[in-house]
Amino acid sequence: MARIAVIGAGMGAMATAARLAVAGHRVTVYERGSTYGGAVGLRECEGFSFDTGPGLLHLPAVYRDLFVKTGKRPLEDCLDLVQVDPALRHVLPGHGIDVTLPGASRGGVAASLDGAFGQGAGERWNGMLGRARDAWDATRRPLLEEPLRPDWQVLGRDPYPALRRSGLLRRRPPTLAEVAGRELGGGLGELLTARVASYGVDPGRAPAAAAVLPYMEQTFGSWYPRGGMRALATAVYERCLERKVEFVFGAGVEDVLVRDGRAAGLLLSDGGEAAADSVVCGVDPRLLAATADRPDGAAPLRGAGMPSRLTLFLALSGPRPADAVHRTLVHSPAGPVVTVLRPDDPATRPDADHEAVTVSAVCGPGAPGGAAAAPGPEELLDLAAHAVPGLRERLLWQEVRTPADIEEATGAAGGAVPAPALAGAEGRFLYPANLTAVPGLYLAGGWAHPGGGLAHAGMTGALVAGLIVEGAQFRGSR
Repeated sequence: MARIAVIGAGMGAMATAARLAVAGHRVTVYERGSTYGGAVGLRECEGFSFDTGPGLLHLPAVYRDLFVKTGKRPLEDCLDLVQVDPALRHVLPGHGIDVTLPGASRGGVAASLDGAFGQGAGERWNGMLGRARDAWDATRRPLLEEPLRPDWQVLGRDPYPALRRSGLLRRRPPTLAEVAGRELGGGLGELLTARVASYGVDPGRAPAAAAVLPYMEQTFGSWYPRGGMRALATAVYERCLERKVEFVFGAGVEDVLVRDGRAAGLLLSDGGEAAADSVVCGVDPRLLAATADRPDGAAPLRGAGMPSRLTLFLALSGPRPADAVHRTLVHSPAGPVVTVLRPDDPATRPDADHEAVTVSAVCGPGAPGGAAAAPGPEELLDLAAHAVPGLRERLLWQEVRTPADIEEATGAAGGAVPAPALAGAEGRFLYPANLTAVPGLYLAGGWAHPGGGLAHAGMTGALVAGLIVEGAQFRGSR
């Protein structure tokens, strides 16, 4: 039984801890804050509650597998997880288009798009998603289910089979924005770019393979746990406790102790040391000298220029309309894509005569459109009003959550929020490998392969646990 020290109590770190504990190791998690979950927090005020991080779960199979592998009770026995349907509403004020898409229904989505954009729009959309499926099939295992391969450079080639044309695009792979314009066009193309931009990925710089993000949503659905995403974090935390994982809160980590050429424990902020046989870093590795000063050479250390999010928590008078859609993307002609979340969940509001709404937009360095396109709270409210009629008249109070608030809560520099890893673009959208150049030191969570987002960060648990239990010969989750 080895002693494992885990830095941070985010979702990827806790997923790793639970799997290692089941394997028979003694696991201790050191968290600088006072609670678990990392970015997956909950803001409660006057009977209203709001998710402070992700509002939906995609690829729920990642957490279903975690619960199957770590205990007798499956995920759905630990929380009420429901599929969101309709899946998504798009409001394009510049085009006068308002279209709602059903969940996980290829034919239903096509019919809705034909109605909004004209006959043939659904066929063009499904054709694009078919090519995105090819990219998904080509990269699912190396980008999600396996440790980052030593010859990671092959993932720098874009697997999306874009329709080729003459001219410049014959000489280089197209960006996601170029695919949207060429294969979809107009407002229909904006549906693709907006969906990708909402992840914090700039369509103008992203490879065409970024089309796998809307493909995953439409194929595997969008899921919401009653009580908010915090309920998922609580379920994972409680599973860790069941597996005898120890948590030490208020324990900042200054660095990883490296002795005799391998990780030997942690140097804590209070000057103390915590001995360990292996260390799992579940936070941004650039924050620690042991990782920042010893790059593993497997892939670029992403993080510079990573965007953050500006969020409004809105307490509204009046009931939530029965036809309200859980998630709406409002397209701004010259600004950000705004995400409006209106969960049909009594736990989010004091009573049936009120509604809790969360409005957010990507902002900061690396944001689509650049930092200059960052919205302010008033602009966010104006755009959100396209999704919530009578918004300002119903508004009781609002609270603004800035990138500085995210940095304080998560420790991420600038409040950066990592996006999932993507193939293409010469590897610029990859993350560092879970196995580092320092023996006994591993990377987990959204800042490591395969990147950010609940599912991808959660998948690091399977990858890191496999590397520790089976060694470097581990070839991926099955």
